[in-house]
Amino acid sequence: MLVSSPTAAAPRGRIDALDVARSVALAAMASYHTLWDLGFLRLTPENFALTPPGRLAAHVIAGSFLLLVGIGLVLANGRGVRFGRFVARIARIGGAAALITVATYFAFPDSYIFFGILHCIALSSLLGLPFVFAPVWLTALTAMAVLLAPSLIAHPLLDAPELFFLGLGRLRPDTNDWVPLFPWFGIVLAGIALARLGGPAALTGRLARWRAHSGPARAAALAGRHSLAIYLIHQPVLLAVLYGVVSLTGPHPRAGAASFRATYAANCVRTGGGAESCRVAARCTERALRREGLWGLGAPYTAEQRAQAQGLSQACYEAAEGTAPAP
Repeated sequence: MLVSSPTAAAPRGRIDALDVARSVALAAMASYHTLWDLGFLRLTPENFALTPPGRLAAHVIAGSFLLLVGIGLVLANGRGVRFGRFVARIARIGGAAALITVATYFAFPDSYIFFGILHCIALSSLLGLPFVFAPVWLTALTAMAVLLAPSLIAHPLLDAPELFFLGLGRLRPDTNDWVPLFPWFGIVLAGIALARLGGPAALTGRLARWRAHSGPARAAALAGRHSLAIYLIHQPVLLAVLYGVVSLTGPHPRAGAASFRATYAANCVRTGGGAESCRVAARCTERALRREGLWGLGAPYTAEQRAQAQGLSQACYEAAEGTAPAP
């Protein structure tokens, strides 16, 4: 079934420029996942993917995918919606999202992915389709409203786990990938508005008709054409390779040190300690735990080990305060 639009005719078939852009975003995402995996497997001193710059990079990468979703909706449906093709695409993405949920539920039961990037793409594609034919000003205003909603609406009534996918509560769920509808659907709408602002040129111009001729360009376009399959495959492959590496090399000797010191100092200050004393005590405690063989055991402490660790921590704080020698 075809629903017509007065917009100028778009070239049918794949749009190489969009596929190449997808492949660039995919390469960036794979790089980020590699960084996350290295930290998760303790092959780096810290999980740099979880630092502020790492989180910013993750947001930029996710935003680029969603912007391309919006642009792609216009380029693919500007002349009219072919519902069979559209529904098949949503079914593929939705099925892949469900697969991610099931797989991560077993792999990471405490932080499985229930609404990640694929879930957001599937739902945003459904919600965004009407905006392909709506006035551009309405799409742009809606995009702004969706982007601003989390900072304006956050309410305890929306903290229910069943509503986490909205992103309008005050709590952040414990999950390895969370791309809630608000504000991220706003990026999809922004992509739709940008493509619509391009008018007929966005649908029939040089960029839409550009073809990949060189070897690297053709390879990038091919990767973008199969971005969903690559997305599903790359993370298990990365983890398998890096598990092999860590089994040979063991974890990085400084793995977790900075995050331990930061958490220790924050908890210490929260319980009434001085900021400088807590910082010094954190560094002292880390060194003492390493010296006593209590660092990175890979298993919960026994009662005896816990008492020993607490004693070292207390002694380190007293030393930082100048009331006792360092342990």
